[in-house]
Amino acid sequence: MQPAIERHSIHIAPLTREHAEDISTWRYEAPYDVYDMVGTDPEELLEPEVGYHAVIAGDRLIGFRSFGPDGQVPGWDYDDSALDTGGGLRPELTGHGLGRSAITAGLAFGRERFAPAAFRVTVAAFNTRALRTVKSLGFERVGSFKAARDARTFEVLLRTEDQVLPLPPTEHVAQPIGHRPRRLDLDQG
Repeated sequence: MQPAIERHSIHIAPLTREHAEDISTWRYEAPYDVYDMVGTDPEELLEPEVGYHAVIAGDRLIGFRSFGPDGQVPGWDYDDSALDTGGGLRPELTGHGLGRSAITAGLAFGRERFAPAAFRVTVAAFNTRALRTVKSLGFERVGSFKAARDARTFEVLLRTEDQVLPLPPTEHVAQPIGHRPRRLDLDQG
């Protein structure tokens, strides 16, 4: 059994070369393989304009968040009215209820660093876990489209910062990785 992850310790940090090299090996089981990072050039992840950041729990890399164009999927008519954000968890950590805490940390970081009027996420339509999680954080669906690269359906959701309540506090209960939460609240994209 892997060590417990303290949800309150989850935070955003600069992406290091070691993080980028690790992330570029991540492979997910179908149908989540659309999020595979295998083959991604670690150098690209380190470019500031790409907007990648590490999601850390304690001193352990558990995921990543991106801010800016990397969160966009070709096929939607994106504009500058919102900051796009995306991300993922380490493959072996998906399905364990950590997504909400990772997204919450990312939104807090994004709000402090970029002060956007709104956040926008683009999520594969099949990813009901991620859709449920972002909706629980105040995101509302604004449309859907078929991706230019593979015609897979994606949902676009928006969270306007001046019209929503503050982010809920993250849970402060450490749980072993094998523990299954009662509600599904995780992010996969």
